[in-house]
Amino acid sequence: MNRNIIATTPFPGQKPGTSGLRKKVKVFQQPNYLENFVQAVFDSIDSCEGQSLVIGGDGRYFNREAIQTIIKMAIANGFETLIIGQSGILSTPAASCVVRKYKALGGLVLSASHNPGGPDEDFGIKFNRSNGGPASEAQTDKIHQITESISQYYTVDLDPIDIDRVGEVDLGMAKIQVIDPVSDYADLMEELFDFAAMKQLLSGPDFRFRFDAMHAVTGPYAQEIFINRLGAPKESVINAVPKEDFGGHHPDPNLVHAADLVNQVNEQALDFGAASDGDGDRNMIIGHQFYVNPCDSLALLAANAQKIPAYKNGLKGVARSMPTSRAVDRVADKLDINCYETPTGWKFFGNLMDDGRISFCGEESFGTSSDHVREKDGLWAVLCWINILAATGLSVAELVKDHWKTYGRDLFTRHDYEAIASDSAAKMMETLNASLEGLVGQSFSGVQVTLADQFSYSDPVDGSVSNNQGVRILFENGGRIVVRLSGTGTSGATLRVYLDQFTQDESITDTQAALSTLIDLADQLIGIEKFTGRTEPDVVT
Repeated sequence: MNRNIIATTPFPGQKPGTSGLRKKVKVFQQPNYLENFVQAVFDSIDSCEGQSLVIGGDGRYFNREAIQTIIKMAIANGFETLIIGQSGILSTPAASCVVRKYKALGGLVLSASHNPGGPDEDFGIKFNRSNGGPASEAQTDKIHQITESISQYYTVDLDPIDIDRVGEVDLGMAKIQVIDPVSDYADLMEELFDFAAMKQLLSGPDFRFRFDAMHAVTGPYAQEIFINRLGAPKESVINAVPKEDFGGHHPDPNLVHAADLVNQVNEQALDFGAASDGDGDRNMIIGHQFYVNPCDSLALLAANAQKIPAYKNGLKGVARSMPTSRAVDRVADKLDINCYETPTGWKFFGNLMDDGRISFCGEESFGTSSDHVREKDGLWAVLCWINILAATGLSVAELVKDHWKTYGRDLFTRHDYEAIASDSAAKMMETLNASLEGLVGQSFSGVQVTLADQFSYSDPVDGSVSNNQGVRILFENGGRIVVRLSGTGTSGATLRVYLDQFTQDESITDTQAALSTLIDLADQLIGIEKFTGRTEPDVVT
């Protein structure tokens, strides 16, 4: 195979966000667009010669074509071994698992996570480093700089590789290993959890549960783990076949997009329900007539971690993204372990894990995980819940309410305003930032502001500083407003407003009503309607 040098010119806007580069499929289908970004990733690495690279994704539209392009470019850039999930499938946590197990240089994960899929929808790609976690900010900045001046990329002439058959192909200058995408990950889960107790629960007559794979990547993983290894009835896993367009649905596990699951759990009086997203890194947990907020989920798992074999000796520490409610902080305080507050983006947890500072971490956006991998892990979180339910004999609602009695309760909601004009969003944030210094000490609805700032994070491991990570406004009564622009969308800007309030009232059932004063105040302080024209959020979680 000859190494071909192909001339190219830069594309604007190839800056990776918190989870890589995400654009519409048609953008990635432009000649040289994918190639430019992949070459920039390879050029950001000191040396690819003789190294191993993991490749896989969530099976969405354009994954297969992208993988064939990446194979040729990886070989041309000197990679010696390519480890590819069968049919191009690897959930994001499984990709992290495989990178770590096979000691690869890193991996290219092809996914736009919870975003819709299909010819007119979204595609994404990100680089995960050798620890299995997302590239550091320093590397993503370097990748972006390279995309702005790139003039050539490397490839080879090669017929398409059959990625549907497990096995090894020796091409002489490189080897391609197509692996079962499920087995390595499932084996790791079996090492972590009490599968014997969980099997007794799931296969017994007194416990019924439903897992919705949303026609996304976790279908095969759920079937292997829940049905084959834990003995759950076959009907326990629904929408298990991955589809390029996720069956025309939005693979985001929340009360809106997983409404069918919620209805099944409530109407059939099931004991437990769960769902995961497009690439398998997010999770939603529900009980019969009971929704578990992701912030509460992280806190509850941390409080009950010692019921799980892998964590029986306790946790090293915990971490949460800044917008996530402070529920886990209260658990850490009682357990006398460190709790770190980081910017949004899983890469910030990686350093803390690698340095042995934390065991559990999570984000309010339905992402929870531990140091078994370096990604958020939806199925892991579901298995945590099942293990704890098996160990305690309690229901989902009983577990959460017992937790509130011990630690108090953090009411939490997030309001998303999607696809707003980027210039309007920028002006809104500029105006808000300019007002912060004057807010401290002011009273609104009789409650005083105690802190108003733009969050900055100093990494305790490598000393790197991440500025401008979102606005925080804290009140003396335990209320908080957080405002940030998200980097996971593919058009315009997404404004996310996070609101939480500490309370000892366990009887509240309508979170939006309970937070109505804080919600109105947020609109007043941020100027949402003034700058965007929006009077209601697109999504409420």
